[in-house]
Amino acid sequence: MNKVALVTGSYKGIGLETAKQLLTKGYHVIISGRSDDKGIDALNELHTSMAYFHQLDVSDSESVERCMTWIKSKFDRLDVLVNNAGMNYDTWHNAVDADLNQVAKTMDSNFMGAWRMAQAAIPLMQENQYGRIVNVSSGAGAIHGMGGGTPGYSASKAAMNVLTIKLAADLGGSGILVNSVCPGWVRTDMGGSEAPRSVEEGAEGIVWAATLENNGPTGGFFRDGKKIDW
Repeated sequence: MNKVALVTGSYKGIGLETAKQLLTKGYHVIISGRSDDKGIDALNELHTSMAYFHQLDVSDSESVERCMTWIKSKFDRLDVLVNNAGMNYDTWHNAVDADLNQVAKTMDSNFMGAWRMAQAAIPLMQENQYGRIVNVSSGAGAIHGMGGGTPGYSASKAAMNVLTIKLAADLGGSGILVNSVCPGWVRTDMGGSEAPRSVEEGAEGIVWAATLENNGPTGGFFRDGKKIDW
């Protein structure tokens, strides 16, 4: 039976490329995002009956619930959750004078959004005693070597990494593996044109974590399939 994957924030960039790579591996893939129009455009670009779109705002609990209800009805399973949705690489901020309302929105989307999605997805995964949760993090969220700048984004990704550790510990032995992945500095709308890595390169590490064998790692932080410091 083909596995089912949901990729959040996936009608462009790394999310869409992750969907493409999972499709080549035979997964049913649900792309998602806030905009129906952009989602349908992305779905048309994928041009395969194995791909689906569902509207999803990870900062809205009701939207999350609607999406999961649809997945349960459509597939009666969810094997992979890629928490890719993210916002506000706040290079214009520092911790001293950051707009805390903006920081709160960033935390709600990047960190709490991933937590909402995990809590909603885990019961479906537990039914089959199988799951892969991939939290798309960033080197900006690594405590090791962290300096100033991007305070909201960095804090949200550091918190996401803590979530990875906590979920992995709580789900030990369940068949559900949870890992954080840093895709590196990638040429996307957020990464900019000066970034050294392509979206294809950035997505490969995410797909690696999404398709781990049952004896694969859990509770780790990886780039290109190799463990990196928190």
